[in-house]
Amino acid sequence: MKKNEKKVLAENRKARHDYFIEETYEAGIELFGTEVKSVKLGKANLKDSYAEVVDGEIFVYNMHISPYEKGNIFNRDPLRPKKLLMHKSEIRRLAGLVSQKGYTLIPLSLYVVRGLVKVELALAKGKKLYDKREDIAKRDARREVEKEFKIKNLY
Repeated sequence: MKKNEKKVLAENRKARHDYFIEETYEAGIELFGTEVKSVKLGKANLKDSYAEVVDGEIFVYNMHISPYEKGNIFNRDPLRPKKLLMHKSEIRRLAGLVSQKGYTLIPLSLYVVRGLVKVELALAKGKKLYDKREDIAKRDARREVEKEFKIKNLY
């Protein structure tokens, strides 16, 4: 692995299906030692997690980090709110955008860069059911075209 290469540890695949992703941000995350070890082993789950701005700080809720097996008394609550580390100006900007109707902050992935655990945070807008159906139809059409193209190349 190269120095600046990022290794993805957990992904929220459902987020791209349920939301329109407007912008993405990189944020550090405040974790305790056993949580870092557990995350690096791939024991994190971002499903149903979201972030909120509270008193000028960003917290992630419902991010499940399984207790580290060898951590005994040092393990923390798996669902505790985790603080995200960003510049104050970015936090203020996000707070203003989230206060608008329909916008929310969703963690897309957890990854390691230069030994530090980072979160890819998305400013997202919820999709309606018909938007989801439209995306599924486009994806199916693209698959059919690729399938036909592969068959024609074989002959």
